[in-house]
Amino acid sequence: MRARTHLALAAAAATLAVGALPASAASPVPPVAAAVLTAGGAAGPAVAVGDVLAAPLVSGSKATFYSTAAGGTGVTCAVSQYTSKVTSNPAAPGVATAALTGQTFSSCTANVTGVTSVKSLTVGNLPYTVSVSDAAGLPVTMAGGSAGPIQATAVLNSWFGTLTCTYQLSGAFTGSADNTAHSLSFRNEYFVKSGGSGLCPGEGYFSASYGPVADSSQAGSPVVTVN
Repeated sequence: MRARTHLALAAAAATLAVGALPASAASPVPPVAAAVLTAGGAAGPAVAVGDVLAAPLVSGSKATFYSTAAGGTGVTCAVSQYTSKVTSNPAAPGVATAALTGQTFSSCTANVTGVTSVKSLTVGNLPYTVSVSDAAGLPVTMAGGSAGPIQATAVLNSWFGTLTCTYQLSGAFTGSADNTAHSLSFRNEYFVKSGGSGLCPGEGYFSASYGPVADSSQAGSPVVTVN
């Protein structure tokens, strides 16, 4: 009986000893890694899959579709809107993805000889696949999806009637994100004419900066940060 009593006391003492260990001796709880995309800042909540990200042109900038890389001649649009839906947002470091569901242009003008006005500038074969990496430089890639390559069509009013000029990109846009302006930028993305009037330029170079990119699915549409 005495032996059983001693064993019970020893067990109780061991239990008390474990319970008395300081908090610093307990196993640390690892911090939860931030997602690649967060809303409202680096410490904000993760952008959820299915959230809609939207952005106008960066204030004071324009979207351009020039006939040469040096610019100067082509179509300039004062208004453009970028809209995408998030399809993945893993913990950082990593790559988040989205489906570009809309890219619209308006208030466009042209300084091409013979062109009197721009009737429309549209993109086709949506959705496109957008990838945003948190690697150095915050690279952004936009590629065509199952509907086909990235495509742009300009309808122009000219001295010779209405001209329809269609261009396609064989590869992908390669741009970058910026956490100061919360923007996405693309520069001189190269298109080749794929159809339309023989009076259309044979190639085009697209540039635009969109921002601030905001998560319009969350209250207050907070800006998006790449971690």
